[in-house]
Amino acid sequence: MSKRDDLIAKYADDLKNKCGMTPDMDLLTKVTIGCGPSIYNADAATVSGSDESELATVKNNFLIKKLGLSDSSDLDKGIASVIETYGKSNRNKYRAVVYYMLTKHFNKESVYK
Repeated sequence: MSKRDDLIAKYADDLKNKCGMTPDMDLLTKVTIGCGPSIYNADAATVSGSDESELATVKNNFLIKKLGLSDSSDLDKGIASVIETYGKSNRNKYRAVVYYMLTKHFNKESVYK
């Protein structure tokens, strides 16, 4: 297995065990590939749920630019919901998992088809 396959397996495990979700492996793979090389960088691979600038980056670069959503308070609520589901106390919130859950939350799976 490649390093990316290992990471996808780790992300799927997080979705099952920490978030209580059964992952759509095809979508998870596409979201992970969409994250690009950031998944291999320890700092960039995770999202800090308590860092406002980090959450603004997720909102602007992923939700607005990638998923094509309009800026609104719903985006902030969606991010808060995903962070809550993943577990605020969980230190390692993987970017690919957060993006996957946001894609599902906003029903934007079509972006990855």
